[in-house]
Amino acid sequence: MASENTATPPTIDHKQHAVFFRQSGWMMMASIVAGFMSLGVHFLNKIIPQSEYSNFGVLVMVVACLPTMPLQMVFAQQTASAIVENRERQLNGMIRWTWFWTTSIWIVVVVLTAIFHKQIVAGWQLSSVAPLFATLVGILVSLWLPLFAGVMQGRQDFFWYGWATIAGGVLRVAAAAVLVMAFHLGAAGMLWGAAIGVGIASLIVIGRTRDFWMWGRPSEPFDSKALFKQIMPLILAFGVCQFLFTTDTMYAQVHFSADSMKHYVAAGTLSRALLWLVLPISSVMFPKIVHANAKQEKNNLLAIVIAGTAVLAIVGVIGLCVVGPIVVRIVYEPADVPDTVALLPWYAGAMIPLALANVLVNDLIARARFKVVPFMLVIGVAYAFTLPYMLRHHPGHMTVVLQTLGVFTTLLFIVCAWFTWGAKPSKSEPQPAA
Repeated sequence: MASENTATPPTIDHKQHAVFFRQSGWMMMASIVAGFMSLGVHFLNKIIPQSEYSNFGVLVMVVACLPTMPLQMVFAQQTASAIVENRERQLNGMIRWTWFWTTSIWIVVVVLTAIFHKQIVAGWQLSSVAPLFATLVGILVSLWLPLFAGVMQGRQDFFWYGWATIAGGVLRVAAAAVLVMAFHLGAAGMLWGAAIGVGIASLIVIGRTRDFWMWGRPSEPFDSKALFKQIMPLILAFGVCQFLFTTDTMYAQVHFSADSMKHYVAAGTLSRALLWLVLPISSVMFPKIVHANAKQEKNNLLAIVIAGTAVLAIVGVIGLCVVGPIVVRIVYEPADVPDTVALLPWYAGAMIPLALANVLVNDLIARARFKVVPFMLVIGVAYAFTLPYMLRHHPGHMTVVLQTLGVFTTLLFIVCAWFTWGAKPSKSEPQPAA
């Protein structure tokens, strides 16, 4: 019969949805716990000078500007596809090669920092060189963590990934509290606490992925040119997302005083928590779509994730506007409340389209739909030039930073939405479920 000869279309395994929700829920809980622990570090602002807290905020954002998101997503993608395609031995060589070169580049940065530390301290208005060198240690462990966390994400070991996130957050606040209150290290103590927390998390994920990278295990050479062509779109796409997420503080630092930056850093800490609330959902989605794409299976997780992200982000913004002023009064000095609260709606509003765009970028890149990347680069470059222009022509207006950021995160979301649902994919690119 004709019906017997008709190929059965691929179906969706709805049992996977239960696994997805369980893993997403666990990662969200881990992210919330770690986020609250990280927020606890900011209580220390009451016992250190405002200039020290401003130094802490700026140097933390220096670490945040590292290409950690692209690095993690590259290894999440490579691990997920390597498992499907039985390329674990090539992955072994990639991990070792990247580990070696990231550490080698860090050593060069340390040497250059030691040579030019006076100029850096003066240019960034740091109180001393101590916070700068604490930041260097934080940079090293912050390069190691996404490499091996990406491997854990790609193999979908979310249970231990969540515990590493929690452990890092708890030890971060504990170490910072001891170093600031007992040893009076100020911004340096807070930065050392951050480095210790990230370092412990790094040790956990390195240990959990040792079967992929340990010396003595067989490895195979990989085509570095082919690999570069494959991962470059990931680096650029997620690099743009991270650039929009992190660099506004560094731009603002040049144009505003330490007292004003304290309010900006405080508002940014609370508003960025919205992204840390919803990012775990897309991080769970990404390797599953890579895995399904490699096996040419149908997957409709995008519709679930984008709807969940939108609901959580909007509820989070409403909650932030209601609860945020209370949190600011608890964590910061009374004099800091009005200016910090005034920035919260602008900051939170800029984060919603970025959160939604991040989900779409994860889906597009996981499906190897790279045509969106050049348009993302244009948005990133335009933002890099537009923000300093706006700051020069509107001096003293801190909301201009966030208004500009909001415009460009909205543009990013619109572009990604067009390439997800508007533009027709090529025959080799599966159309995401509505």
